[in-house]
Amino acid sequence: MADYPRKKAETFADRLRSAVREAGIRPSATAVANEFNLRYWGDGISSHAARNWLMGVSLPKQDKLLALSKWLKVAPEGLVYGTRPASLSEGDIPKAATSLVDQQLIADYLALRQEHRLIIREVVEGLASIKPHDQ
Repeated sequence: MADYPRKKAETFADRLRSAVREAGIRPSATAVANEFNLRYWGDGISSHAARNWLMGVSLPKQDKLLALSKWLKVAPEGLVYGTRPASLSEGDIPKAATSLVDQQLIADYLALRQEHRLIIREVVEGLASIKPHDQ
């Protein structure tokens, strides 16, 4: 049973490195610490702390885990336990919301390289965060 915390930290590290790569960031301690600290509201982390996360030596505390998951757009339980939220099935998406043009756009997006998808996600999130003046 003493191996369980170590194994949990190691599998967390694998999932963290994967999520960082998917976000378009090199999974190095310095890069992760810098990117994390740009987004975290409290005292930042050192490169050493980021290295410990990336190498499976330790797990982040709850507040830092939440900040990581928000930054990387991965559920906290996905990072820690490897569980993923249920994906949307075709029946869950309202038909009126997805025209043929929308469906082609989604197919084109899925065909892009990962770093190009990241750019598109950031643009969409930026536009979605703009509050309309007259609504």
